Amino acid sequence: MTRQKVKMAYIENESSRKATYKKRKNGILKKANELATLCGVPVGVIIDSAYDLSPEVWPSREEMDKVVSQWQRLPVMDRTKKMLNQQSYLQQRISKETETCKKLTKENKELEMKEVMFDCLSGKTSPSRIEISDLRGCGNVIEQYLKNLKRRIEILSKNDGASSSSVHAAATTSAAMPIVEMGSSSTAFSDMIRQQQIQSNMNQTVRGLDLNQQQW
Repeated sequence: MTRQKVKMAYIENESSRKATYKKRKNGILKKANELATLCGVPVGVIIDSAYDLSPEVWPSREEMDKVVSQWQRLPVMDRTKKMLNQQSYLQQRISKETETCKKLTKENKELEMKEVMFDCLSGKTSPSRIEISDLRGCGNVIEQYLKNLKRRIEILSKNDGASSSSVHAAATTSAAMPIVEMGSSSTAFSDMIRQQQIQSNMNQTVRGLDLNQQQW
């Protein structure tokens, strides 16, 4: 039976809240003891609760005074460099998740453009039926893969300039790119994409001229 995930919310029932407090407090003190024993670092814990007559101090008040004194002797820069308030923590998390979302969006778009290219090369669809935004996306993916391939060849050429033929073979087999696997078809498809973009732009210009003539 799988363990249910605990809902991070205030426990309204007082008896359940008190039982949870005792259980969690013992768990924190156990982890603190393990950290101090296994890693040999000074650890002090203070827990103040309405359920106890006096604050819980671990391991003892004397040891806690030593830990606090050691911390107070540190320079202000060392004491505050890793401290975060709620606002800073949330901003940090939002920035991290935003970057992750951008990365995943880029990867998904790239996979989508790969599928479009394979469909065109296999005859499942025609470039004339692809939207102009997808055509631009395919062109960008092709150009990026060609740049990566060229950079890979340059690196291998510098490492082993004597065997230029083996360099090209290694670059072709090591780069896991659809454009490389397509061979000469990638160049033809790239030209086809560019022609389709030019034709689409011309059609839009002609439609604009026709509308202007109708207005006059």
